Amino acid sequence: MRDYNAIVIGGGHAGIEAALAISREGFSTLLITQSLDAIGRMSCNPSIGGLAKGNLVREIDALGGEMGHLIDNTMIQMRMLNKRRGPAVQAPRAQADKFSYSRLAKETLEKEGHLSLFMDTVTDFLVDEKTNCINGVVTERGWRISASVVVLTTGTFMDGKIFIGEYEAPCGRLAEGAAIGLGDNLRRLGFHTGRMKTGTPARVRLSSLDLDEMEIQEGDDPMLPFSFDTESVERPSLPCYVTYTNEETHRIIKDNISRSPLYGGKIIGKGPRYCPSIEDKVVRFPDRERHQIFVEPEGIGTEEMYLNGLSSSLPEDVQHAFIHSIPGLRHAEIMRPAYAVEYDYLDPLDLYPSLESKVLSNLFIAGQTNGTSGYEEAAAQGLVAGINAAERLKGEKPFILSRTESYIGVLIDDLVTKGTKEPYRMFTSRAEYRLSLRHDTADQRLTPKGYAVGLVSKEKMERLDRKSEDIRHVKEILQHVKIGEKSAYDALKEPEKDILSFDIPALKGYSESILTEAELDIRYSGYIDRQERELEKARKAENMEIPADFDYDAVDGISSESREKLKAIRPISIGQAGRISGVRVSDIAVLAVAVRSIKRG
Repeated sequence: MRDYNAIVIGGGHAGIEAALAISREGFSTLLITQSLDAIGRMSCNPSIGGLAKGNLVREIDALGGEMGHLIDNTMIQMRMLNKRRGPAVQAPRAQADKFSYSRLAKETLEKEGHLSLFMDTVTDFLVDEKTNCINGVVTERGWRISASVVVLTTGTFMDGKIFIGEYEAPCGRLAEGAAIGLGDNLRRLGFHTGRMKTGTPARVRLSSLDLDEMEIQEGDDPMLPFSFDTESVERPSLPCYVTYTNEETHRIIKDNISRSPLYGGKIIGKGPRYCPSIEDKVVRFPDRERHQIFVEPEGIGTEEMYLNGLSSSLPEDVQHAFIHSIPGLRHAEIMRPAYAVEYDYLDPLDLYPSLESKVLSNLFIAGQTNGTSGYEEAAAQGLVAGINAAERLKGEKPFILSRTESYIGVLIDDLVTKGTKEPYRMFTSRAEYRLSLRHDTADQRLTPKGYAVGLVSKEKMERLDRKSEDIRHVKEILQHVKIGEKSAYDALKEPEKDILSFDIPALKGYSESILTEAELDIRYSGYIDRQERELEKARKAENMEIPADFDYDAVDGISSESREKLKAIRPISIGQAGRISGVRVSDIAVLAVAVRSIKRG
């Protein structure tokens, strides 16, 4: 087998974005996956987006990534969440036809000119011991394939094990074998690893459900696209349904809790705090009379329905019993059981903000391998890892997104600065400057950056320029038109005013999206201006770079605890140093003085 510029390990949502980013910049790339039939598979919830997660997808798209295109072409329901609340916490979410999504992801990879796909399992790395630099990979079937950069995105498969009651098997997903051996070899090379756990619910047959016993939940009409490239989405929309657990459900679970591997001690990995199993909910919230369950379609061409909110690792007979105790599911035919999966992850504190490993040069790591949860978080990391792998091949500086300009920046900064001991999930509350990070402004914030690294076309940049000019013109028109005694511009700062209700002839030629974005900019301009002043302070701290070889032991006045943490994480800026847990503010002040003195010298 020939050598490549880059190798991407894993064909999940992180691997897809990484492989496309590198190959689209003209570098020969090989994506190695255990199963070509499982590329882009939605192991758990068949949806893309949600609160904060929808922002991530729009940012991925703005940078030139693929996830927005994939969901626009495969969605079967779309809803804008938090429509009654402010725009900073609104976000799109779509149900996907999971089988079409996976097939389209594979087709997209296959059509990429500089990208090859290969089905095998990576078990070890080729390493130049003199330079401590990765040179390629070794596969289960004995292939030794060299590359200048490698991106690792193993998801839940590295030494993965699934649990269904007393049953357990070495799998990353039900009936899909784990990647065995790579975890041991990573530990041998000096990587810090841990175990995490996640779970997925049972799937039931649509025709066996009593839909009249559940609440129907229709999607939005029209469906709004995720990608800034998509003008409209013309696809069939399927409903979801809502039901609830009850006292009988909880009794069945409590009576059988000793049979759960989660409570029986078999599972040692930390599970997701914000997406617990149903047995975890029953134990942790004993006073709750019921828990909400969303019954969601998995696709147009299948009867399988996903029981969102009922993930479990209990034995199958117990699953049957508690599912059949729920209204609308009393006659449910269970097609796939729920199960938990435990897997190895790598400590993200061992990463630079570029997602390059501190342990092994030219190795970039992304996705659930870094301790995150969710397709969107994985794809965002995969894109950044892929961009940085390509930048390394070009001999350019690392591509770093700050937390002041993107949710992706928040995600990566949290991981590499604070680390995580449980599956990390993105929330709007994690972003200090979320008013400036609305999902509809992702293109204005990030498309120029995607263009600069070569992932965004000239046509897309020109379209953004036209959009920005249209928004500017709309604001100028509003400043010169009176609504009562005020300009229309100032009137929009009042909550009850709506730009679409204004009868202003000069606005007739502009699209609703342009008008709405201009309105939101105006309505929140006061808050954004105040936030901008805070952002400027934050940017100054981020721009004060700390040299890679900085000697923390040579700085007097820093506490021993802070010194050890700074040496372990090796922050790239004063801003990042200030966010390390346990590092004192006074120590950051001393550090800043020391860094300034180096720059002056």
